Amino acid sequence: MKRRRLNDDDLALWRRVTERTEKLELNKLFTPEIDAPAPAPPQVRRAKITLQGSKPQPTAKKRSNDLRPTLSEQMKAAPVQMDHKAFGKMKRGKLRPEGRIDLHGMTLDRAHPALNGFIMDAHARGKRLVLVITGKGKRRDEGGPIPVRDGVLRHQVPQWLAMPPLSALVLQISQAHISHGGGGAYYVYLRRHR
Repeated sequence: MKRRRLNDDDLALWRRVTERTEKLELNKLFTPEIDAPAPAPPQVRRAKITLQGSKPQPTAKKRSNDLRPTLSEQMKAAPVQMDHKAFGKMKRGKLRPEGRIDLHGMTLDRAHPALNGFIMDAHARGKRLVLVITGKGKRRDEGGPIPVRDGVLRHQVPQWLAMPPLSALVLQISQAHISHGGGGAYYVYLRRHR
């Protein structure tokens, strides 16, 4: 292959480019600075305040690669809309649900109308606390590049309950106590029938 010489236009363009650039000093770029140690980051100490007779709260591990909090973290962070005393009893499994629906094995298109009908019927009958069983879901993640969520119904039911027409009937959604299904079920506390 024969090398081509630059013509006068190319040389003029190259000269204009080189006039606007600054020469890099390679000695400054690649010499390590041994004399000045790197400053240490400031130490921040957090005071742990505990009341006498109370146990310190366990700290949750932070996941650096998760963009959204887990479903249980979202439920815990949601504000309490109902009576705090009744909410505490419900979370400890002391309140008995007045109705329950089991959505195990249903597809999304079968489960959604079943849930809508159940919640509307329970509210019309004056029930306050119902149990919605979704199951924890099957392990379907084969380790591919895109993660797959476990339990499609478990993640979809809270979204359905927060959308109309059910959002007008639902006061509080909470994960069920282990005696009522734990992570595979939800307590749904309904508003008073008026």
